[in-house]
Formats: sequence, structure tokens, C-alpha cells
Amino acid sequence: MSTPKQDSPQKNPYENVPNSSLPAYPDGHPITRAFDSFASAVTRWTGSPIAFGIAVGIIVTWAVLGPIFKFSDAWQLVINTGTTIVTFLMVFLIQQSQNKDSVAVHLKLNELVAANRRANSELIGIEDVCEEDLRRIANAYLAIAKNAGLKGDERSELEREINEAKERPMGKNKSQSS
Repeated sequence: MSTPKQDSPQKNPYENVPNSSLPAYPDGHPITRAFDSFASAVTRWTGSPIAFGIAVGIIVTWAVLGPIFKFSDAWQLVINTGTTIVTFLMVFLIQQSQNKDSVAVHLKLNELVAANRRANSELIGIEDVCEEDLRRIANAYLAIAKNAGLKGDERSELEREINEAKERPMGKNKSQSS
């Protein structure tokens, strides 16, 4: 990714890059960095064939032990409790990795949009607008695609829609901000 020029000291060139204090970004704090590393390692490992094999082995062992324990309530409680705890913890670990991956993809796409002169650079940071505005912009692009070309007035109308969407407070749709 190219480094932004420092021509204007008042304008932060990274204003669309999310704040590093968000959970998806490890800052200088050692606990945050450790959690990020741990979450990445666990999600990589749990997605492996070995982890899947171990999980299948645990389930088969539990099922085989059913007749030995006479399919008791305690036998059922073991698997229910175990799977509940693992699922609960994995939600947070997977979400951490997903947040980081999502930001990486957005940054890569932003770089591609910024590098392509014909692309609409107004779309950089568009993921922060509300869903209603995203749908409106998507419909505008679908209409443009049907015509297979972008005329000057269509492009300026689309840029106006995008700018309005980005300037609205996050979570507010067009009807709420008026």
C-alpha cells in the first residue's frame, strides 16, 4: 500500500482506517496482542483436519461410553456442558479473527479502488454507512450497469448519494437525519 503524502498537516490521511483501540486491532497493550495471537492460532488450529478428527473422536468415545453409563443424565450432561462451553468461547475467538480479516479485506479493497483511476474513490470507507444507504447505492450501481456506461450527470448523482450516506451519523438513515 502506498504511503499517503503529508502535504496537508490538518487532514489525517488515515481517517477512514478504524481506530486501533477497537477489539479487532491489537494496540500496544500486551494483553490485547496476546489475545489477538491466541485467537488467530486457535481459529487456524480448530479449522484443521486434526481438530475435526479429535472432535469426532470425542463424540465417538462419548457415544461408546453411553451403554456403560446406562445413558444416564450425568453421561448426557458431560457432552452438553462440554459443547456449550466450547461453543461459547469459540464465538469470541472466531469473531476476533473475523474482525481482523474483515479490516484487512477492506484495506486491500480500498487500495485497489484508490489505485484505479476509473474507480469511484468515494466508495472508500463506505462500509460504515447504514444498510439503507448501502442498498440505495447498490441500486444506483445496478442501474448504471444496465446502461453499461457512466455518464457525467449519473456519476455526479451517484457521488452525491455516496457523500450524503458517508456524512450521516453511523446508524442513521436518510429519513432520520432530516
